[in-house]
Amino acid sequence: MKFFYIFATYIQIIIRIMKNLVEKINAEYEVFVSNANAQVEKGNKAAGTRARKAALELSKLMKEFRKVSVEASK
Repeated sequence: MKFFYIFATYIQIIIRIMKNLVEKINAEYEVFVSNANAQVEKGNKAAGTRARKAALELSKLMKEFRKVSVEASK
């Protein structure tokens, strides 16, 4: 019975982590889209730099999500 409680708690923690990552991914994606559009539509070079920075952060977040997702599916 104790094992089941620990396992259920572990699953809840994993789900919370995944939800948090999805929120961060969505927020960072909005930053990327906003800055990428500013670069493309207005030629704003600084926005291009910010878009590239957001793309790198998105890449890191996606890798972390994949790692947690694989762990949750075990």
